[in-house]
Amino acid sequence: MTNLDPSLRSIAEKSWQRLVAKDPSVLELSADQQQQTQIAFAMSDFIAETCISRPQYLHHILEQQSLDKPWQAKQQREQLQQALSEQINDEGAKVIIRRARQQSMLIFAWRELCHNFDVQQSMKDISDLAQVIIQCAYEWLFERCKIESGTPLSKEGVEQQLLIIGMGKLGGGELNFSSDIDLIFCFGENGETKGGRRSIANQQFFIRLGQRLIQLLDQKTADGFAYRVDMRLRPFGDSGPLAVSYAALEDYYQHHGRDWERYAMVKARVLNSEVEFDQQFRDLLRPFVYRRYIDFSAIQSLRAMKASIRSEVRRKGLKDNIKLGSGGIREIEFVVQAFQLVRAGREPILSSRSLLPTLTALESTGVMSSDEVALLRSSYLYLRRVENILQQIGDQQTQSLPIDAINQQRLVQAMQCQDWPDFYQQLQTVLQGVAQVFAHAVGEDETEQSEVCTEYEDVWHSGADREALRESLAKVDLDPAISESAIDPLYHLFHAIERRNVGERGRQTLERLIPMLLFRVFEHKDCQLVLPRITSLLESIMSRTAYLELLTENPATLNQLLRLCAGSQMLAKKLSRFPILLDELLDPKLLYSPADPNSYPDQLRQFMLRVPVDDMEQQMEAHRQFKQIQQLRITAADIAGALPLMKVSDHLTAVAQAIISAVVELAWQQMIERYGQPAHLSSPEQRGFAVIAYGKIGGFETGYGSDLDLVFVHDCETNAPTLGEKPIESKQFYIKLAQRIMHLCSTRTSSGVLYELDMRLRPSGASGLLVIHVDSFADYQNQEAWTWEHQALVRARPIYGDQSLFERFASIRHSVLSRPRLPVELGEEVSKMRAKMRKHLSRETDEIFDLKHSAGGMVDIEFIAQYLVLANTAQHEQLSRWTDNVRIFEHCCELGLLSEQDAQFLIQRYLDVRDECHRQALQGNSRIINKQDFSLDLEPVKRIWEQLLPPIEH
Repeated sequence: MTNLDPSLRSIAEKSWQRLVAKDPSVLELSADQQQQTQIAFAMSDFIAETCISRPQYLHHILEQQSLDKPWQAKQQREQLQQALSEQINDEGAKVIIRRARQQSMLIFAWRELCHNFDVQQSMKDISDLAQVIIQCAYEWLFERCKIESGTPLSKEGVEQQLLIIGMGKLGGGELNFSSDIDLIFCFGENGETKGGRRSIANQQFFIRLGQRLIQLLDQKTADGFAYRVDMRLRPFGDSGPLAVSYAALEDYYQHHGRDWERYAMVKARVLNSEVEFDQQFRDLLRPFVYRRYIDFSAIQSLRAMKASIRSEVRRKGLKDNIKLGSGGIREIEFVVQAFQLVRAGREPILSSRSLLPTLTALESTGVMSSDEVALLRSSYLYLRRVENILQQIGDQQTQSLPIDAINQQRLVQAMQCQDWPDFYQQLQTVLQGVAQVFAHAVGEDETEQSEVCTEYEDVWHSGADREALRESLAKVDLDPAISESAIDPLYHLFHAIERRNVGERGRQTLERLIPMLLFRVFEHKDCQLVLPRITSLLESIMSRTAYLELLTENPATLNQLLRLCAGSQMLAKKLSRFPILLDELLDPKLLYSPADPNSYPDQLRQFMLRVPVDDMEQQMEAHRQFKQIQQLRITAADIAGALPLMKVSDHLTAVAQAIISAVVELAWQQMIERYGQPAHLSSPEQRGFAVIAYGKIGGFETGYGSDLDLVFVHDCETNAPTLGEKPIESKQFYIKLAQRIMHLCSTRTSSGVLYELDMRLRPSGASGLLVIHVDSFADYQNQEAWTWEHQALVRARPIYGDQSLFERFASIRHSVLSRPRLPVELGEEVSKMRAKMRKHLSRETDEIFDLKHSAGGMVDIEFIAQYLVLANTAQHEQLSRWTDNVRIFEHCCELGLLSEQDAQFLIQRYLDVRDECHRQALQGNSRIINKQDFSLDLEPVKRIWEQLLPPIEH
């Protein structure tokens, strides 16, 4: 008591005397207990009045040492159920419910005000108490209603229950001390009651039950009320029925749900039923609340809500409101829920109902920095503690700071501050920190137009009229050639906008986006290149307002888009076809810094965790999305110069390898679920199967549009049936497995084809078996394969399968490559094959050069490498180690098979030609270029060919 302010001591003493007059037995309490009680009385009128009116609560709390023990929801539920079971009417139940709440809330207030109790645990306990009371009240009332009106049944005769959905802080388990409870009532199915005096419709039954439940909780009696119940969040609000069927609820959110209801539904939770019903309810809401794409419309909606709240704060003259004011609790909630609504459709970890776990998820996913999360976490707990203290003083629903000295002193005391100015300054620091994060994350409801010239608004408002466009562009300070070149792409874009139904929200977004976009495009150094690409992209996404909002809300993302469109026509087209990739432009650090190539398998595994295992369509789509996302990041790093050519190929190869491995595993699981495991395998970890990569992927030279040259082998010796419910021959199993792999790769979904698989390099080509025994593969290579097939084997390596098959293939490959060959005969065969390819595949003319097939081009260099391996591995076994041309040439130099000058020239020219092909691909061009634009000297390649191999016949 000595630490209390004199004014608070006076209050404590007066309340204590009133208690003694009501119950003299309190004088028998220990001195410490009496002092504890008086401190509590000083801090809270609610505690004092409750203990004075019902001294037995005080004796019970002190005797049971309830302030020092965890509050037990299970124990409270059992006690309340027992007490209600003895009641026969609603009035008796109201008394029991209100007194149960009072006794527990007395403990909660005492702990926080006097013992500095953890506010997070306090919120949970307060929420759990509300749920217990609602559940027990409902269970008691449901049985009473069944006696009176019969049991509500579905048409199939199954008993129906009322599902009570807790909204807001109750749903999130974050209830404050004097909070309203927001509820929605729904029931399973329509039908009628049976067993009562007369049958009534289920909806009528549950509406009556709901009305009585609200009275049981909300009606004021001599004991006060339990909870103020707010039902305005139900479908159609106050004008809607009090209880609706589950089907009607689903229909409402599919067809009538509004933006603010999405926000409200983030925390919705079924309070009185089994977990499976709560999950079913979440599944129903997910498409409405969380979009599959990154949804920036949520931010604009939250801004509008915030503006409305601020207007209400000003209108009501609310001052120092820690919930609704700048930097208050509501702004923290808005920040977190903005990110949830924007991103949780793609990141399910963000869909938690509670704020603090969501903050942790925002940090782990990189959406918010650790500093921002730490600030919001500490600020939220601080403000919620202040809020609870304000309400525990008098059990009043308030979030405004007190203006009277007594309650100010109580707040200072509970918050352990020196005085009111000290507390107030501490509070302002917290509010200012939150306001800054809010402004950064959500911003204000104002269109940022500072950079946008009004002339560009005139261009936009010219519409699809060429002459009006020409006139408005003439008013902008642009080069005349640029203005003229802009007319066609802008005309086509504006014409498309006029023809399509983009909706009111879409038009409002375009009103903000187009002028800002034109400003940035015409400021770009390559505007004539960028404009047609960006307008083409906009045409493809204009009816998808979410992506327009993404670009409008994120000027930095718009800048990244312009940069990428300038760097690659291929990428611009890909973004037009798959606009979901626009989401990836949000984080430049991630966009321009591809992961370590070795991390792709783990990244893919984590990416697939969000996809239901039993949804094959989503599984296939997710693999394609992962490929597109990774290729976008690799292309961005490529355009930015962050990755040299060989590293680009390494990344593209690693992505392809990771995806093929995942696809084979997916196909394998599907096959064994249907047919069981092949009989010859001794453990579930074995596959008896391997994927051999040839060509570009085999040589670590995968390009953006490369097909994958693959060969499948197995080691199954037996025709015994598989070990499943629908057994087939084990060898047949592997054929079906190969077919399934090809189906998973080649089927076109909304995100395109995964990879085009080329299987023509398998033994006997297109006429051969799709998958072959590894020994048959060896026999074919040793007895039937052509020289060109041995050339292809130079670039072959296993990318998936059992280690035993990896080792067996390596042995076969080395044996074939190291076979003694006569250089003259080998040279003739290689030259004949090269001549045949050039005749049928080269597109060279007098004016154009074929980077791949012209003399001295890519394939000539590849054939030189293959010839050197086939001709020399018998004498130099280590030559068979490499599958990529660069390291083959380097090794040939070390062995003296090439001079250092020739080896370096071949490597450099190979990289130069590949780089030129690569640049052409980025701009959406073919490998054909004008000879007058081609400056590389390829004569030394021809000279080295003539030194090693017979001339190629034309």
